[in-house]
Amino acid sequence: MATSIVPASVHGPLLVCEEGLSVWGGVNPATGEIVDAHHPQHGRSLAGHVVMMPTSRGSCTGSGVLLGLAFAGAAPRALIFREGEDILTLGALVAGRLFGHAIAVLRLTAAEYDALARETEAEITPTHLKAGGHVWPLEPAGSADALELTEGDRAFLAGEYGPAAQLAMEIITTMATAQGAPRLTDVSRVHIDGCIYASPAFLTFARAMADKGGRVRVPTTMNAISVDHANWRAQGVDAAFGAPAAQLADAYLEMGARPSFTCAPYLLADRPTAGEDIAWAESNAVLYANSVLGARTVKHADFMDLCIALTGRTAQVGVYLEHNRAPRRIIDVVRPVGADDAFWPMLGWLVGQAAPDRIPLIRGLEDTAPSEDDLKALCAAYGTTSASPMLHVAGVTPEADLTPAPEADHVTLGPEDFARLWREFNLGDEQVDLVALGSPHFSAAECAAFAQLMDGTHVDPKVTTIVTLGRGTLGEIAANGVKDRLAAAGVRIIPDLCWCSISEPVFPPQAKVLMTNSGKYAHYAPGLSNRTVRFGSLAQCAESARTGLAPATPPAWIATAQT
Repeated sequence: MATSIVPASVHGPLLVCEEGLSVWGGVNPATGEIVDAHHPQHGRSLAGHVVMMPTSRGSCTGSGVLLGLAFAGAAPRALIFREGEDILTLGALVAGRLFGHAIAVLRLTAAEYDALARETEAEITPTHLKAGGHVWPLEPAGSADALELTEGDRAFLAGEYGPAAQLAMEIITTMATAQGAPRLTDVSRVHIDGCIYASPAFLTFARAMADKGGRVRVPTTMNAISVDHANWRAQGVDAAFGAPAAQLADAYLEMGARPSFTCAPYLLADRPTAGEDIAWAESNAVLYANSVLGARTVKHADFMDLCIALTGRTAQVGVYLEHNRAPRRIIDVVRPVGADDAFWPMLGWLVGQAAPDRIPLIRGLEDTAPSEDDLKALCAAYGTTSASPMLHVAGVTPEADLTPAPEADHVTLGPEDFARLWREFNLGDEQVDLVALGSPHFSAAECAAFAQLMDGTHVDPKVTTIVTLGRGTLGEIAANGVKDRLAAAGVRIIPDLCWCSISEPVFPPQAKVLMTNSGKYAHYAPGLSNRTVRFGSLAQCAESARTGLAPATPPAWIATAQT
């Protein structure tokens, strides 16, 4: 039966998205236009539409971007999903409950969804969905009475811990009810993603919670932010952007979060352990925590991350539960002969495309012994094309021996798939103006590897080469001499921000073509930066930094697959 997740009375033309969409990085936050160059509905606008998609995908920041679209008058009037969805749902809930912007959210059965997709307009009330000759009654999502609450949970709801924590628990329990959670569970730590200044809405929310006296109750780290916190003025960043971006970070610091400023919190010294219930936002970090570390966290939406930090509680749903961590699609990979380190981000992107809404088990790589950085690249790229919070790699990741779900099916990826993606990732001209490294943030090992590739050489004067990283990693490479080696080669090192949040003039305004080794950034860069992309291995990035040229031909392992 059709379900009303966030009730509202709205109507408008239908926009049917064939694939899920990451609203952050895939939608212009000022206009609602779909800017994801890889999406079938690229160029269409969400604004004023009743938007249908199977589910969302990609970034946890979509909730905040949706709120920003509402502030800008460019939001969809409704979102209709076929599968479970939490990121945009949370954004719609916050938009309505805190700020009075109505965005309806529905979930339909497959048959209802397919029937609606053939219509052109829809009208939604809290009790009915109407389109063409169809009238579907809407059932409320869950019952508040079915959610088991502890005395501590009720104390939060009663305001005993202050108004910010009270509002946070109201949001948590509302979402938990919609998700059908039987109860809440404790978490040991939180990673905040909502500190990226993707729109003024992010600062509005954080400032409101801080002004209500919000204070984190569990150890809380912070994602990369949108400026180099200490140096943005010296870097020439316009105060109209830099000041609120820094103020956003400061609001979270005021509430007790730690200034880690990294999108790779798994690189910090105190990282989660297997079986530990945590609450992380930032899609690549969620995937790494679940898949590689064996910790447990769903993909928490921006704003929900803070709510959990203020209470230490979250809904016990999804991959917090053992049975939901089983693979539901088995992907057999034929690894191209001679593949280099570019294989791993490409694999992640392809696996996400093949398993956009379910946990996969990747087979065929049992003898490859990937490094932690390989797995980081795999998870980050996977998160751009899949909504799933984890993956398994047979013989590699800690829970790969979980018995697949009975309905698990099979897909095969071969060399020809990698050749196709290489072409899709390399649409830019041969002349490269920028080498972009650190999406997600570079590790100390990656910095050392790039320094070794650049030792005794220098970046071409016409090419800007930037590595983004976290403060912890910066301290490590400063101590071991790698920072000085990179600087001697002409490589710029920028902490705090990342390629997903960088803006001009730190991003070189004159750059037209960028080169990266990140599958995540190769996917998002055209929409985020309005530049074209070249993609390759770390060694190819070093060569482009020295020469200003991307490889004229594909690497041998790709070229062989194309013949």
